[in-house]
Amino acid sequence: MLHVWFTGELRSAFAIRAPEPELCAAGLLPSGYCRRFEKRSKAEALEGRAPTRAELVPAVEAAFPRESYAPGETARLVIFDNAQPLRLQVFHSGPERMVTRSNSTMNGLPVTPKVAIDAGPARRIVSVQIGNWPSGLYFARLRAADGRVGYAPFVVRPRRLGEHRIAVVLPTLTWQAYNLRDEDGDGKGDSWYADWRHKTVRLGRAYLSRGVPYNFRRYDLPFLHWLAWTQKEVDVLSQSDLESAGSSRALAAAYDLIVFPGHHEYVTTREYDLVEGYRNLGGSLMFLSANNFFWRVVKQGNVITKTKLWRDLGRPEAALIGVQYLANGKAPRQPWIVRRSRAGSWIFAGTGLREGSAFASGGVEIDRKSPVSPPGVEVLAEIPDFFGPGKTAQMTYYEAPKGAKVFAAGAFYLIRLIHLDPVISRLVENLWARLATD
Repeated sequence: MLHVWFTGELRSAFAIRAPEPELCAAGLLPSGYCRRFEKRSKAEALEGRAPTRAELVPAVEAAFPRESYAPGETARLVIFDNAQPLRLQVFHSGPERMVTRSNSTMNGLPVTPKVAIDAGPARRIVSVQIGNWPSGLYFARLRAADGRVGYAPFVVRPRRLGEHRIAVVLPTLTWQAYNLRDEDGDGKGDSWYADWRHKTVRLGRAYLSRGVPYNFRRYDLPFLHWLAWTQKEVDVLSQSDLESAGSSRALAAAYDLIVFPGHHEYVTTREYDLVEGYRNLGGSLMFLSANNFFWRVVKQGNVITKTKLWRDLGRPEAALIGVQYLANGKAPRQPWIVRRSRAGSWIFAGTGLREGSAFASGGVEIDRKSPVSPPGVEVLAEIPDFFGPGKTAQMTYYEAPKGAKVFAAGAFYLIRLIHLDPVISRLVENLWARLATD
């Protein structure tokens, strides 16, 4: 949720727990200071951000209305702008060996030939036949005669849940929450990240950055590379696919392990209920980023509405994940430091790491244990005092009474170099082997 440039959200979120309101209410701070603090807090709560120049690069604007499609389905691709003749081709993201150097570019292996599309009016609909492709993230690439390019990502889900015993869930709702595209023409992006008074986000919009989800290259793509290059067979799901499980018991029957590799901040009550119930039945979980299951959203049709923090609803995310969001800021990334733990003996096996060793580099947003963390949560590694005294990122592991094994990275960027760093790859391989064992 909270990135270094989202100062309004950062301040307003901290204001919920900051000492000033309580001290002012108790009469322990000067009244003049309290009036200035209240005025400043109200103004800051409305701050958002505008798209960067890179995000607004001219593009062919197109999107798939749905988060995912099954093999054999016919998908509807909506082209929003009045484009010149186009060429369309569909790619599988992850198996490609080329380096993606831009936040507004997607690379992949082609799964269809190029198809010519004649010029036409805005908001055209083009049919895309989904082939017998493995579950994963795919995208349509559209090239216009004038040189513009647009990408439209979508998930190919399994025909049924449980085709493979491990599921990887992509944060499709969070992707759209960060999408600052201005469709209503009011000069602000249609997201609460552009204006904190804005509480809704519409799904199925074309992304900025030529159609690439925000921070996809850093948060999501490295893990997709690792999956493909290490030949992991998994069910890749959107959040709507996860919600399609009939019950937590059905989810537990389908999967031994569910992995949340990216920034999985916005979840519905149904998703939270299913995942919590899955954990309670013995299903294992792996969280490879930070600030997960933070906000509750309500989904009605193709619109999500942000409501409250889960911790303010009596369901703090630390009770599920083991850690919860603590802070963010501009501090340079720092390495995790290995701490003494029982689980560390197998999690760090073969990495060369031992107590006191430093590895990788993390930061941006950090999580740590809280009083509501499950009993027996072990701290595997820390980034000490990352944002000041006591503001320490913690990588954790715990086992639930019914046998669920739950790992949390505790900060962003653990897996940014997973496909290049043998230490991180070995660490995740160790977790993969142990957590995926029923």
